[in-house]
Amino acid sequence: MPLVIYTDGACRGNPGPGGWAWAVDATQFDSGAAAHTTNQRMELRAVMEAVRAHQGEIEIRSDSTYVVNCFRDRWYEGWLRRGWKNAQRQPVANRDLWEPLLEMVLGRIEEITWTWVKGHSGDPMNDLVDRLAVAAAATVG
Repeated sequence: MPLVIYTDGACRGNPGPGGWAWAVDATQFDSGAAAHTTNQRMELRAVMEAVRAHQGEIEIRSDSTYVVNCFRDRWYEGWLRRGWKNAQRQPVANRDLWEPLLEMVLGRIEEITWTWVKGHSGDPMNDLVDRLAVAAAATVG
């Protein structure tokens, strides 16, 4: 059974002060902040920190379709094939975060699964990482 890790990113303004968080449960979690960022960047950072912190089989549960679909639907394959261009032939946004995240994930592709969860729908763990990310964002800016 993989270890289930919830992730979330938050931003006050977009761009603005932001926070990220991951949690396995109410006692095993981490969070951080950035003074000037976007919600998407914080979603990516949350996943990056979760993957970095955990070895072995993990399941990332996120309310970010941006993150989950990239891996579940293999958007990254097209980005790499097109030289970091999206389907509209525009540069991939947040490439500076996607590249190191892809390197981490692709090195462990068989160990990591991805699940989308609906945000703000009463999932206790999704609500926890949301609160942690919002609290982290409140510490900056």
